[in-house]
Amino acid sequence: MKKVLFIFFLICFFALILAGNILAQTDVQNNGILSIGSSVDTVYIGGSFTNSATASLTNNSVLNIKQTLSNSQASMSAGSGTLYLNGSTAQTVSGSEVFKTNHLVTNNSNGFILNNNLSVSGVHTFANGLISTSVTPNYMIYEAGASYTGDNDSRHINGWVKKLGTTDFVFPVGNGTYERTVALSSLGSSSEFAVKYNRAVSPNYTSLYGTLVLVDTSEYWTINRISGSTATVTHNWDHAKVPVPQVVITGIQATYWDGTFWRSIGGSATGSVATTGSVTSASTNAFNTNFTIGSTALVLPLQLISFTATGNNGVNLVNWKVANELGIKNYELQRSNDRNNFYSISTQPALNNGSSNTYAYNDAVFMTSTIYYRLKYTDASGIAKYSAVIALSPARNGTNEFYLVNNPVTDTKIEFYASASYKGRYMYSIAGTSGQLVQTGMVDITAGGLYTIPLRSVLATGVYVLSLQNGQQTLQKTVLKN
Repeated sequence: MKKVLFIFFLICFFALILAGNILAQTDVQNNGILSIGSSVDTVYIGGSFTNSATASLTNNSVLNIKQTLSNSQASMSAGSGTLYLNGSTAQTVSGSEVFKTNHLVTNNSNGFILNNNLSVSGVHTFANGLISTSVTPNYMIYEAGASYTGDNDSRHINGWVKKLGTTDFVFPVGNGTYERTVALSSLGSSSEFAVKYNRAVSPNYTSLYGTLVLVDTSEYWTINRISGSTATVTHNWDHAKVPVPQVVITGIQATYWDGTFWRSIGGSATGSVATTGSVTSASTNAFNTNFTIGSTALVLPLQLISFTATGNNGVNLVNWKVANELGIKNYELQRSNDRNNFYSISTQPALNNGSSNTYAYNDAVFMTSTIYYRLKYTDASGIAKYSAVIALSPARNGTNEFYLVNNPVTDTKIEFYASASYKGRYMYSIAGTSGQLVQTGMVDITAGGLYTIPLRSVLATGVYVLSLQNGQQTLQKTVLKN
């Protein structure tokens, strides 16, 4: 009797489908043959849908599922229809066999969890929600010829993506906060690749081979090859999402981990290190490992070579010279009347060509007392640094009464000339451009003439700043040591 009722139920179920539409608000399990056969057929399942091991499902029209999707049917056909996963609570794809569909629309703000493989042969539309794959791993699979649209930071794969076929492909992977794609192109044969993005410190980042001087320590991609041969790898960077090392763009390379070292696989980068860009590797056969960007050249910290101000007929000429300029957003020249409260009088963008550059500003200001200048320079990530303060007095506009006699200096002493107008007792300091003090002491300027500061230790090659300060003024010069 139970068998007769079950057969009667199946007959009624498929009769409704053939009539055009079925609407189910509860869970549905398919144990037999379910064929959604024409363009007007729509199956709407408001609960969960289970496709059992004994079932045969073919979707040639529209299948809507609001909750869990489970499949155990082996050798399932993708059909020619569209699967909509469009629930209002997080949806899980589970089961023992891959669920196959032609087109796929994922539209759920609460997202999806793949505890089973989900395969697309046609077009996957990211309408809403993140897709997270299990650690097992399970995969979001794009078959040969498949594509996707609508991906972004809030709609991508947080986990593993697999791609089959011969065509170039950009993997829509990320970490659930940002989408950080990676592309494979110029495939040597029909291939099967699996990719996962890792927002973490690159493993063994200090083990570098050949001319590499660093690899990115903020992110990397795991690229596994199940079958196939060679391909090229294209990495991109977006400084607004994930900070990138401040390197010279001409030195950027694609790199991979060979089990002992990070190695370069070449490439020519385009874009800006401070914003966005990409690099494509040479053809490589090295897979089943981690990949990220690296560089053969470091960017040295910005050096402020000189920062001076002189008066000339009512206009103060402020100049500064820098070296190793890269990744700097702008320079802000600031003025103060009391050496404590500074305000901006000029902002200039940085040239960022990696070499030495000189900047200038003409400050037309009526001076009745000493005024002070300092320079604020901000890098692309928003971090600001300041120069030492320099002073300019009305009585000394247009004069050159304080200067270094020998520059570059010797290992034993610094000599400078000061006029009588600087008479007084000064505390001096010698510091590197990073602010590290090398030596401090006192010096007395008793009259116009030459003065010597003996060096207590040998200065390493580099740039230093000599500052003389008392209660009335600050004298400052850049010291070069070859």
